[in-house]
Amino acid sequence: MTNRQLFLQHVAQTSDFPLMLEIEKAEGVYLYGTKGEKYIDLISGIGVSNVGHRHPKVVKAIKDQVDKYLHLMVYGEYVQSPQVLLAQKLVSLLPSSLSSVFFTNSGSEAIEGAMKLAKRFTARHKIISCFDAYHGSTQGALSIGGNEKLKQNFRPLLPSTERIRFGAAIDLERIDRYTAAVVVETVQGEAGVKVASTEYFQQLRKRCDETGTLLLLDEIQCGFGRTGKFWAFEHYGIVPDILVCAKGMGGGMPLGAFISSSEIMAVLRKNPILGHITTFGGHPVCCAASLATIEVIQEEKLIEQVEEKERLFFSKLQHPKIKEVRSQGLMMALEFENFETLKPIIDKAISNGVITDWFLFCDNSMRIAPPLTITKDEIEKASKVILEAIEIS
Repeated sequence: MTNRQLFLQHVAQTSDFPLMLEIEKAEGVYLYGTKGEKYIDLISGIGVSNVGHRHPKVVKAIKDQVDKYLHLMVYGEYVQSPQVLLAQKLVSLLPSSLSSVFFTNSGSEAIEGAMKLAKRFTARHKIISCFDAYHGSTQGALSIGGNEKLKQNFRPLLPSTERIRFGAAIDLERIDRYTAAVVVETVQGEAGVKVASTEYFQQLRKRCDETGTLLLLDEIQCGFGRTGKFWAFEHYGIVPDILVCAKGMGGGMPLGAFISSSEIMAVLRKNPILGHITTFGGHPVCCAASLATIEVIQEEKLIEQVEEKERLFFSKLQHPKIKEVRSQGLMMALEFENFETLKPIIDKAISNGVITDWFLFCDNSMRIAPPLTITKDEIEKASKVILEAIEIS
């Protein structure tokens, strides 16, 4: 049997229509198929490969760590240099109130831990999130997700969760003294790159302060330089109480974290002891890869290039069928009339060597979120393929 047949027979499927691309190598912004196909990856494995696939510095860090040790002990017991150095580096890139890092394996797990932390610290039960939000697919993360289609067949989920409209200041009145945390994507990803105003975020911060509610910002997709700032909340002049990150954090390795103050994080240490634990969270190889990823972002000045590359995409992707372009840095959405218009365009672009996608809760919009390392020439080449796909679809 072929690998494709075995994939369908033995690898649990997430839909009835997987992309079915068989990739044997990846490097930079390119994926290479088993029959000589070459693709420009404009979605970065859904926001993961911010420094490109197999960046040499990340690969070296992985190999160096593999030669030292792999898993040693459940998280939080042994002093492991990769964890310590990465935590120190992350904290150096954050306001002083965000000084304590809890490592996980993924964004969903980081959301789960952050919700537990908020409930434990505030001794409150209610969690507020936004309509069309996506925070992961584990039970707790799904409970605060903002799309009922994903949730309805898995109920009952967590009680005491409510939704508000992203960017609607009037809804902030629903944050009250019973609210443990408000969980908000700094840029809504699966809603199709929805951006709120600075005024909204500052009012959100103020309302949380007034009610003693923790502000939990989800930067799983929009962190690590994607928006033109290292952290997307830097655009808005606010500081969260808890920050969640993953995806682009690991340079291609599985890693997430929730970050808060030492005071808040301390509640997980007692009553009960080991209030939140993980076996593989903060795996030393993943942490080494993450530290190298941050160094690449800084040394290659990738964040400083984001705005110019965003503008280039804007200038190239002009077509009557494109109804709107939404973006925050290299996190972009091209809106079309409907999914029926968009899907053939995506399929044609892929067949011509450019990988794009749509969004979970906005299936009439094309996802563009390339590695930050993409060059101007590669942007022009990819944009030309997309425009040609629009013309003939």
